[in-house]
Amino acid sequence: MSNEVAIIGIGCRPFGRFSDTTARAEAAHAVRQALCDAGVGWPQIDYAVGGSLSGGSADTLVTELGLTGVPFINVLNGCATGSSSLLSAVHAIASGAAELAVVVGFDAHPRGAFSISTAHMGLGDWYGSTGLAVTAQFFALKIQRYLYEHELPASLLTTVAAKAFHNGSLNPNAWRRKALSPGDIDTSPMLVDPLRQYMLCSPGDGATALVLCNAKAAKEYRSDPVFVSGVAVRTRTPGSFEVLSPSLSIRRGDSPTVDAARAVFEYAGIGPGEIGIAQLQDTDAGAEIIHMAETGLCEHGAQAALIDSGATGLGGALPINTDGGCLANGEPIGASGLRQIHENVLQLRGAAGARQVAHSPRVALSHVYGAPGSSGCTVLTR
Repeated sequence: MSNEVAIIGIGCRPFGRFSDTTARAEAAHAVRQALCDAGVGWPQIDYAVGGSLSGGSADTLVTELGLTGVPFINVLNGCATGSSSLLSAVHAIASGAAELAVVVGFDAHPRGAFSISTAHMGLGDWYGSTGLAVTAQFFALKIQRYLYEHELPASLLTTVAAKAFHNGSLNPNAWRRKALSPGDIDTSPMLVDPLRQYMLCSPGDGATALVLCNAKAAKEYRSDPVFVSGVAVRTRTPGSFEVLSPSLSIRRGDSPTVDAARAVFEYAGIGPGEIGIAQLQDTDAGAEIIHMAETGLCEHGAQAALIDSGATGLGGALPINTDGGCLANGEPIGASGLRQIHENVLQLRGAAGARQVAHSPRVALSHVYGAPGSSGCTVLTR
C-alpha cells in the first residue's frame, strides 16, 4: 500500500454548531473546496465515499455536486468513519478501479451527550440503566484506572486540555477559539471524576473532504502532494476493554488501537519513532494520554515526561493534536477523522499558518477511535 495513493486536494468547513446552514450544505461546500484545491472538477471524479451518523446519506450529495453517475459508497463506523471511508477510497485507487476519488465526512449533533440505542450496539436494556451508555462515564473510569496503573499524575489532564485550547485558538476552523489557562480548566465543573468540563469534547457540526489520486499521477495536479503510506482499521479482540463493552475480561488484551497502529506501520514500512506529528483521538483529555502509548509513540507511563517537557506542543519534537483536536473542534462523528487528515496535510505542506509546527515534519500519523471498539490509523508522508 505504501505511497500508491496521494492526497491532492483538501477542504474543511468551520466546526461548531450551525444555525444558518446545514451539515449537508457544508459537506457540499467542503467537497468543492477540495476539488478546487486539487484543480479538478466533479465530473472527473470516478469514485466517491463518505459518511455521516445524523447529517444525512453522503451519496445524496450528488444532488448538489452533479448527477454524473459516479459510484458513491456510504460508510458508517462510529468515530472511525473518516478512516474507514479513506480506506475504501485508497483501496479503490490502489486496485486500479479508480483514478480520482473524493472522500467526505460530515455531521450535525444536538447539545448534550450522544444518544445511542443499546440494542443497536448488541447490548441489553440493562446497560443503559447503569449509566454507562453515557460514554463520558466510561472514559472517566478508564483514565482513572490508567493513571493509577501507570503512576501518572491527574495534572496531565489539565496540561493536555490547555494545549488543545491553545492550538484551537490558532485554528480558524476550530469551534473553541479561546485559549484556556490551566486555572480555567481546573476550576471548571467536575463532570465525571477526574474529567472536568473542559477535559471533554462536545458533539457538534462540521464537514471535511479530500481528493485522492494514483500517486504516479500526483505531480500532474500539484507540486506538493501528500502520500498515503498506510491506512488500517481494526476492531476489538478478546480481553480489550472498550467503550460500550459490557464486561472486563480477567485476561487483559490489546486495544484495537494497538492492532491498527501495528498494521499501519507495517503497511507504511516505518516505525513509530519516525512520526514527526500526530493527531490522536481525544474525545477526552485522558484519551490522548492513553492513545500516545497505544499507538506506540511512547511507552505506557512515559507520557508525563513527554508532556511536561513540551514535546507534544507546537514547538516540540512530537506535536500532537495541532489543530486543537476534538476538545477544541468538537466531534461531528462523520467529519472528525478527516479533519485530522486535513490538518496533517496542511502541516506536511507547511501551510498550517500560525499553528505550523516548529520543525518540518515528513511523516504524520492520525488515529481515530469509535464505539463500540474500532480504531483507524493513517500514515501520511511527503
